[in-house]
Amino acid sequence: MAQKNLAFVTGANGHLGNNLVRLLISKGIPVRASVRNIRNKEPFADLDCEVVQADITNKQSLINALQGVETFYAVGAAFKLWAKDPQKEIYDVNLDGTKNTIEAAAEAGVKRIVYVSSIAALNYSQLPARESYGYNPDRRDMYYNSKNDGEKLAFELAKKHGIELVAVLPAAMIGSEAFAPLNVSYNIIRAILKKEIPVETNITLNWIDVKDVAEGCYLAATKGRNGERYILANEKCTSIQETTKIAQELFPELKIKLPVAVPKPILFAIAGCIEIISQIRGKAPLLTTKDIAMFSGLQQDFDISKARAELGFNPKNSTQAVKEAMQYLRKNENRFK
Repeated sequence: MAQKNLAFVTGANGHLGNNLVRLLISKGIPVRASVRNIRNKEPFADLDCEVVQADITNKQSLINALQGVETFYAVGAAFKLWAKDPQKEIYDVNLDGTKNTIEAAAEAGVKRIVYVSSIAALNYSQLPARESYGYNPDRRDMYYNSKNDGEKLAFELAKKHGIELVAVLPAAMIGSEAFAPLNVSYNIIRAILKKEIPVETNITLNWIDVKDVAEGCYLAATKGRNGERYILANEKCTSIQETTKIAQELFPELKIKLPVAVPKPILFAIAGCIEIISQIRGKAPLLTTKDIAMFSGLQQDFDISKARAELGFNPKNSTQAVKEAMQYLRKNENRFK
């Protein structure tokens, strides 16, 4: 027998996906959660939900998983800023995944999609950035390109197939519950605690608690207007320097030092060396020359009045989010070695 109000969440073993599943269950909503590897049951050990196998790169797996679904939370995506082949591993995966997502939803008769985009898909030419300013014109990063082009494609296909679609654009998500491997944003917090950021990059992040983003996704499903996009972030960004100061105050025993300012040419040289080592090892670098070129000095400040007014979105402030994330990582450090 079909379940009423059945929600489907892709990427349900990921940071946002798993917290969203937990939130929906707490609201009494029946949930079907999808993972690429069905053996990965740890994130669902204590959860009353159906777990199925589906992959955004396989449309038929999505069609199968979407049968009887009323609301589709499209969370699953390749979330990484570095890859050996970024076109193939990031851009193509996210664009093909978006196409499969909307087409599968249409075939399965889904009525409403909450599409998880990113603040990467915003135009920063005027600050604070707003949804109405359009898409990011900076085309230097494949992940950013995939989120800009993916969101536009999602709206186009949803309109074509007569599906209601609301896009949410989260900032740098941190906070529990988290599972290894940590996401890009959380890894920066971990790097600060492990004293792995010795130099000042002048890079800022807009920290947001993942539970607030999960709540924002639910609010978008219930209150969001079809065809609209909503920023899920805090108003003000926080520098790595300021984030490090929070760590110093919380954990004086760690003796964490503030990053040291160096001239930009030296910063580029350091990043270049890190990139070469990463290419050899096949692991994501902590810092790249592109990061410095794109993000050093960029203020990630947002006008979130639209999400506040239309959705009732009311996130905890970024300082509190950072403190709680750091405390969570310290308490669970053995899980993330």
